Amino acid sequence: MDENLKILVVDDEAAHCDVLAMVLQAEGYHVTQCIRAKEVLELLKSEDFDLIVSDLIMPEMDGSALLKAVKAVRPDMNFIILTAYGTIENAVKAMKQGAFTYVIKGSDPEDLLREIQNIKKLSQIQNKEASQSDSLSGEYMLNTKSRVFADVLNIAAKAAKSDANILLLGESGSGKEVIAQYIHRGSNRSKNHFYATNCHTFSDSLLESELFGHEKGSFTGAASTRIGRFEAAEAGSLFLDEIGDVPPSTQAKLLRAIETKTVNRIGSNTDIKVDFRLISATNKDLEKEIKEGRFREDLFYRLSTIIIQIPPLRQRKEDLPELIRYFLNKVRISLGLEKITMDDEVSSFLMRYHYPGNIRELKNMIERMAVLSDDGKISADSISNLVYRSESGELEELFEGNRSLKDIRRGVESKYIQNALKKNLFNITKTAKELDISTRHLFNKISEYGIKEHPDRTGSSNEE
Repeated sequence: MDENLKILVVDDEAAHCDVLAMVLQAEGYHVTQCIRAKEVLELLKSEDFDLIVSDLIMPEMDGSALLKAVKAVRPDMNFIILTAYGTIENAVKAMKQGAFTYVIKGSDPEDLLREIQNIKKLSQIQNKEASQSDSLSGEYMLNTKSRVFADVLNIAAKAAKSDANILLLGESGSGKEVIAQYIHRGSNRSKNHFYATNCHTFSDSLLESELFGHEKGSFTGAASTRIGRFEAAEAGSLFLDEIGDVPPSTQAKLLRAIETKTVNRIGSNTDIKVDFRLISATNKDLEKEIKEGRFREDLFYRLSTIIIQIPPLRQRKEDLPELIRYFLNKVRISLGLEKITMDDEVSSFLMRYHYPGNIRELKNMIERMAVLSDDGKISADSISNLVYRSESGELEELFEGNRSLKDIRRGVESKYIQNALKKNLFNITKTAKELDISTRHLFNKISEYGIKEHPDRTGSSNEE
C-alpha cells in the first residue's frame, strides 16, 4: 500500500465531504469525493482505491448496503464507517460485515487519521507476509498436536499420491487452501504450477472468462486473447475455492471440462486439451444446495472422488498456543518491535474464544491487537472493541414465530449477558459491575442460561 493512500470519501452532505477531503489531503492522501453511494461501484470499475470512508446514514443506499456491495466485488477493500452517536450499534453491525472500524462524526479528526494509520500498519504486515514462503505454504498450520487434524493430514497425504479429484469441506478461514497446497506438494505434480481461484470473487460472466479464457474481441473489453486457469494449470494443480458459488450456467461448462479434459475459450469452438489435477473447496452444504436446485448433482459426484472435512479451529484447540505464538512473532517482526507482551487476561480469552472465523480470525485479531497496542503491550482494555457487541442475527431469530413474552425476555437477557461477557473478556467481576448486579447474581444467570464459556468461580466475590 502506497504511503499516499487513494481514499474515496462517500457522504451525501457535500459540505462534510469537503471538510473530510481537506483534512485528508493535508496529510498527503489522494482524495476522491462522492455524494451518491450508488455511484461508488461505477467509480470502482475505472479507478482503484486503497480505502473507502463512508457515512452510515444516507438516502437511496446507506453505508451498510454500500459496504456489502463493495465487498462483493472487492473483498479486500478497506472500509471505515462514519456514524453519529445514536447509530453506533448499526456501525458495529457493519464491522461484522467487514468494515475495519467506525469513527464518530464530529469527533476529533485525529481519530480518523489514527485509524487510517492503523490500516497502513496492517497492510504493511500483510505485504511482508505475502513475500514470505511459509505464509504461502501454511507450514505453521501443519505442525499439529490435534489428533483430529493429524488424521486430516494423513488422509490428504494419501490422496496426494493419486490424480483423483478432491473436495475439501470446511468453514471459512479453516485453512482449506493450505491443505490444497499440501496435497499439491505431496503429488507427482509438485514441480509444476499450483493455481488457486476463488469463485466467489468474480461475477458470473467474469468467472467463465477466468476459468476458460477468451479470444480477442469475443466480448466488450476483450482486447487480447487470454488463457484461462485450466490452461494455466497444465501439468499442475488447479484449486477452485468456494466452488459452491459457481452459477448454474458455468457449472455445466465446468462439468464438461472435468469429464473431457478439454476447454473452449469464450468466442472459440476449438477444443483445447488440458492436463490438470483438480482440488475444490467450499464452506457450503452441497447436498442441501443440490436439493434446492442450486448445484448440479452430477458435478458434485465428479468433484468428490475423495472428500476431506477440515475441522474448525475450535475442534483443534490443542494447536492454539503455538498458533498464537507464531502470529505474535510474525507481527512483532513486521512492526519492528523488540517484543510483544500480552496480559494473562487476554491470553486466557484467546484460549477460550470459539473463533467463528477460525484461523483467519485468530490471525486478524492478533494483528489488530498488536497494531492497537501501546508499544507492543497488549492489554484487555486495548482489544475490547475487537469483540463484537451485537449479535443482531441471533436477536432477530428470537422474534420469529409465536413465542411468549417470558421466552422473549429470557432470550434477550441471555444474549445481552453473553455479549457483555465477551466484551469484558469473560471477566466476571467487571461484567457484573457493568450490568449493575452482584457477581453471585451473574453466576446464577450464567448457570440458568447455560452460558458455557466463563471462568471458574474460584476467587470471585459472593456478595449479594
